Amino acid sequence: MFKSLKIRLAITLIVCLAALYFLIPTFISDIPSPWNQYLPKEKIHLGLDLQGGMHLVLEIDTDKALEAMMERTSNDLKESLMENKVRFRNVEKAKGATISLELTDAAGKTALEKLLKDQFPDLEIASTTPREGGQLIHLKINDKRAVDLKKMTVEHSLETIRNRVDQFGVSEPEIIPEGNDRILIQLPGIKDPERAKNLIGKTALLEFKIVDEENSLDEALRGNIPEGSIIAYGTREDKSSGQRGQVPYLLKNKTLLTGASLETAKVQISDRFGEPHVSIKFNAQGAADFDRITNENVRKRLAIVLDGVVHSAPVIQERISGGQAQITGNFTMDESRDLAIVLRAGALPAPVNILEERTVGPSLGSDSIRQGIMATIIGSLLVFLFMLVYYRLFGLVADIALAMNIFLILAVLAAFQANLTLPGIAGMLLTIGVAVDANILIFERIREELRTGKTARLSLDTGYDRALITIIDTHVSGILAALVLLYFGTGPIKGFAVTTTIGLCVSLFTAVFITRVIFDYFTQNYNIKKLSI
Repeated sequence: MFKSLKIRLAITLIVCLAALYFLIPTFISDIPSPWNQYLPKEKIHLGLDLQGGMHLVLEIDTDKALEAMMERTSNDLKESLMENKVRFRNVEKAKGATISLELTDAAGKTALEKLLKDQFPDLEIASTTPREGGQLIHLKINDKRAVDLKKMTVEHSLETIRNRVDQFGVSEPEIIPEGNDRILIQLPGIKDPERAKNLIGKTALLEFKIVDEENSLDEALRGNIPEGSIIAYGTREDKSSGQRGQVPYLLKNKTLLTGASLETAKVQISDRFGEPHVSIKFNAQGAADFDRITNENVRKRLAIVLDGVVHSAPVIQERISGGQAQITGNFTMDESRDLAIVLRAGALPAPVNILEERTVGPSLGSDSIRQGIMATIIGSLLVFLFMLVYYRLFGLVADIALAMNIFLILAVLAAFQANLTLPGIAGMLLTIGVAVDANILIFERIREELRTGKTARLSLDTGYDRALITIIDTHVSGILAALVLLYFGTGPIKGFAVTTTIGLCVSLFTAVFITRVIFDYFTQNYNIKKLSI
């Protein structure tokens, strides 16, 4: 590629210095202060199997998301029927993702069909049952829209969970979809698995509802729940015993505002009691809605409900402008931080179920590191010894190239902040074998040329030139296979593919370029007539 030996030596030196630059933080923990501002901060990231952490497989309940959407649609449909003066007795979400609608006359079905076509194109009539004085109609969402909604639910859940994990501060998490309704999560180095699991799995649906003080709570608890109201529970701590108990609330079923209107949420300390609470701020539309809601409900209690649990229900003393509110509830500092994280990241569009959970301890990780390093050292030493014995000085040059091969692989991992996993170490060992195979091809070609009586210099040039095409062919084939694994693989397969891809690229550079530079340097500067091979 480059005829000038000086240019090739300069390229080799630049590559080695760049590799050293990225590896310094990994091998030197305490860098002197004048230098640390010029060096990268990140070390090589260890994967879950090496440094410990948490492995989760979550299942997204997409059917629940479909049912929630149909619940909202049923309310919208009821309002549209009233606006268009279509006579009906009842509209409600029925079993599963269907809507039950009872019309009071036969003419109403024609008006309903027109309304569905104009305003609710995703709905279709599933069945019609004649009733005395009318007909009962069941509506369902069409199949294509249902599939699209489930897909969007998984994508939204993936993004929400990724935002939560990023704000939680986990280094190099792996969060990827798996199948149609599952998400694989790997959190290396996590210190509190239970807290992380609660943070990830919390739905975090924030709602603001008015407390129903017009009807009796006691009657509702006996089973006589008034229409348009629901019973929800909160917790209250007994100051004397320190125990928490459930407190029932009778709430209006209509949600006045949700967490979708939030702009930010942060932890603050109460000036009066020194307890942490979550301060929330609404966006422009949410602030306007909150201003209107508080203005219309002065002297009423506004319940702040998170995932169906009432955290507080303060009395609205006056109209609140500015779009700010507080969520209190005897939180610890960690609970307050986690609540702020999930509110900022947004609510999950559907509940999640944990299908698989594994926690890898740091001791297991250290054992894996020790065994992986030992396997790499033993394997490398055996290869080094074989090359040195069989190819003599040429074997020594090959060994130097192999050492640089490992050095450059680690440098690339550090530069791109990729994870080094146990399968990744296996990939490194594989590339050592591929690299030595490339050197063997070159050396055997050189031996063949020497047997024909050619000079040392000519044998060297011819050996490299004739072996080059074969070496490039084998390396490119391996890289393509590794890239396929990288694209389609997950977990350990992906870790193996990463180091294999990097290792094959580096191997092509060290086995062909660096060894050639070393040989050319000595043959040109020391006029070597005989090769030790």
